[in-house]
Amino acid sequence: MKVLLLQFKRPLINFLVTYHKELERKVGNANSLLDVGCGSDSPIKYFKKKNGFALGVDGFEPSIKESRQKRIHDEYRCMDLLEIEKEFGANSFDCVLSSDVIEHFPKENGLKLIYQMESIARNRVIIFTPNGFVPQYEHSGNPLQRHQSGWTSEEMLNLGYDVIGINGWKPLLIEGALTKYRPHLFWIIISRFTQFLVRNHPKHAFQMLCVKTFWQDTA
Repeated sequence: MKVLLLQFKRPLINFLVTYHKELERKVGNANSLLDVGCGSDSPIKYFKKKNGFALGVDGFEPSIKESRQKRIHDEYRCMDLLEIEKEFGANSFDCVLSSDVIEHFPKENGLKLIYQMESIARNRVIIFTPNGFVPQYEHSGNPLQRHQSGWTSEEMLNLGYDVIGINGWKPLLIEGALTKYRPHLFWIIISRFTQFLVRNHPKHAFQMLCVKTFWQDTA
């Protein structure tokens, strides 16, 4: 019975989790990754061993400390994210990632961060963010958790990014990608079924995976 449950559980988890698989494909064979706003539990933990050097930067020291204990990245820096261009040179990382970060800045500063990431990246920039403004307030003792802006698929397309819809149809979810309705597991499954519909129609998705590629890896 236990074996049967495990056989059911694994494909269910693989079905429910879409972001990590999409992100892994987009990071590709990057030999170096700068994880901007890495937080305490970066999604790269699911595939870090397949890639090269990873450096995590964040503005909240307790998050850096927790991530270091988990050994998600090879190195860490605690710093103001809007100063990354001063810390890292142009074209210094194959891939620069910000996952759930730009929405924590006012729009002007979010754009400033994006342009700095593009300067630092050799091959690609990857941005994961909600589609439109999703309210979120301070939590876990971290004032940086508050959302201050919303970004649309049209905006990201105009900035030169390819955009993939993530986590299903937007009206089904709320803050934290939690379902609006009960029972939660049932509606999570329904939401993930809608992922097939929104992946290539990101304006209807709850979140977006945005990728700008400068040139392809040869690795």
